[in-house]
Amino acid sequence: MRMQPPALARSVFQPSPEERSDETLIDRLRSDPSTRVLEVRGDRARLRGDRLVWAAPEHVDDAAEPAEWAFLGRAGDGSARLIAARTVAPQPDEETDWASLRISGGDLVDEDAGAFVTAVALGRWFADFRFCPRCGSPARLRSAGWSRVCTGCGREQFPRTDPAVIVAVSDVRNERLLLGQNAAWAVDNRFSTFAGFVEAGESLETAIRREVAEEAGVVVDDLVYRGSQAWPYPRSLMLGFHAVANDASQARPDGEEIVAVRWFDREEIRASLAGAGPVILPGSASIARRLIADWCGDEG
Repeated sequence: MRMQPPALARSVFQPSPEERSDETLIDRLRSDPSTRVLEVRGDRARLRGDRLVWAAPEHVDDAAEPAEWAFLGRAGDGSARLIAARTVAPQPDEETDWASLRISGGDLVDEDAGAFVTAVALGRWFADFRFCPRCGSPARLRSAGWSRVCTGCGREQFPRTDPAVIVAVSDVRNERLLLGQNAAWAVDNRFSTFAGFVEAGESLETAIRREVAEEAGVVVDDLVYRGSQAWPYPRSLMLGFHAVANDASQARPDGEEIVAVRWFDREEIRASLAGAGPVILPGSASIARRLIADWCGDEG
């Protein structure tokens, strides 16, 4: 059966890439009263319920705290959507108005979820790639925020996405799911699927087998692709799979990144998805939760 799309892959946003070549686009759209702007600070934006707060361009204070701007695309009604990205964190008196993508992204309506993850990914790229990787000169934004051009050697660079695999591992009878506990989660009794970056020269399949063997000690086979989702922490594309452990008895943590591994049956998983089980599972914005719910035959 087809897996339900992960929370941050449900976008119905129209990116309109054909408009990006117009170097006057941002300025023109900032003067258009129908345009709306999403302000992001790091991975945070203002939320009201399950909707992002979109501001009119004139209400975005770009003087006191300069932002970097980009064209996100078009909403369903055809109006333009921009991003104004800053690295400065919200002030303490603003905290209640701002929420992070990691915590709130899974609860947003589809259009806003897609806009939020794209805005955070672009904003992080703006902050991390201000200089040319070849000669070190400053690189200015162009293509409505979707590329940078070096002011020294002229090299053009684009927003980076690093592929990462994430995998839900079952036993050969498909009765239990293997989850691991990261060292940083031990105090919270939190467990999740196994994940890691694809290394240079690797295929996705090779990366999955290496990561699961390193972190959980088991050899996996029967790899099945289930879906993908952007995860801008810092700039990943999570490629989700199911896999089967050849020998469940070999499961063991690496003792460094993963401090515990455990097999769970469907009753335990369903209870944990509902918040009443033996462990805490990943939040609704994560593809890890979708993979777990998918294995369980649950909507998650």
